[in-house]
Amino acid sequence: MKLKIAALLIGASFGVAGMAQAAGEIVIKFSHVVSPDTPKGKAAEYFKKLAEERTHGKVKVQVYPNSQLYKDKEELEALQLGAVQMLAPSLAKFGPLGVKEFEVFDLPYVFDNYDEVNKVMHGAIGKQLLGKLESKGIKGLAYWDNGFKNFSSNKPIRTPADLKGMKIRIQSSKVLEEEMRSVGALPQVMAFSEVYQALQTGVVDGTELEASNLYTSKAYEVQKNLTLTQHGFLGYAVIVNKKFWDGLPADVRTQLDGAIADASKYANDIAKKENDRSLAAIKASGKTQVYTPTAAERAAFKKAMLPVHTKMADRIGPDLLKAIYKETGFNPNN
Repeated sequence: MKLKIAALLIGASFGVAGMAQAAGEIVIKFSHVVSPDTPKGKAAEYFKKLAEERTHGKVKVQVYPNSQLYKDKEELEALQLGAVQMLAPSLAKFGPLGVKEFEVFDLPYVFDNYDEVNKVMHGAIGKQLLGKLESKGIKGLAYWDNGFKNFSSNKPIRTPADLKGMKIRIQSSKVLEEEMRSVGALPQVMAFSEVYQALQTGVVDGTELEASNLYTSKAYEVQKNLTLTQHGFLGYAVIVNKKFWDGLPADVRTQLDGAIADASKYANDIAKKENDRSLAAIKASGKTQVYTPTAAERAAFKKAMLPVHTKMADRIGPDLLKAIYKETGFNPNN
């Protein structure tokens, strides 16, 4: 751990120095853990394009995909230390940071579609949640959609009982751990960059991933079955080091705010299309059998997982849960 901290601090010193490069050029290191071909990867590149154009070269954005700089657990620490300036982590990452309210997005079946997700993320509730990051030295700028998660494995999954005893890779989230236990699965917290090899070698038996990340990581190549349970949503928050952001010239910050707004619209416009495209490619590959549950089968998964809402209410906050239920029309008893 000490060596990792030291490495991050060295990186931070270079990051600060980057702001003073020739001709006042400001460098923003944007690190993320997925492929450039994912919705997040494409949106990061689009932000880079807009930021550099609109600041007329004052800002240089360096995008590092595929965990080139940091893995899941490391990237938030790197941001807080200033080793990188910008991230777009999945919302599950903020629970371990101490902002447990974000784990509401990990609840099973809390959202039925993108419209319900966006009512919460891009409304007053989402804005309030981003504000809670400031005490951690983080400025929340926007939310980016990805998609709904499905279970993959090397054996068919048709009922919750089929998951019993299976080692399923999850992100670090108490809600996701409880979700796996609700169906008898064994939660395995693991960095995204390690998933393919873990599946290939049998360290884990399966995943809960959206189609875009399952496809671009090639994890589908080592999973014979994919069941479209659509049991949870995975989205991202675009965040920056608060000290860095507050220290930018006002005109540059305004230009970057505009670039983030337009990149976010782009990200949210392409997310569903990219996931649909990835799912079609997985089907076409012939390597993974894709199964769509019947209405009764989906209802069985939902019934098995709904107790997670009650068990996690105190951790997330009962008032926040009620506000989201009201916004989406979700009935926790059905």
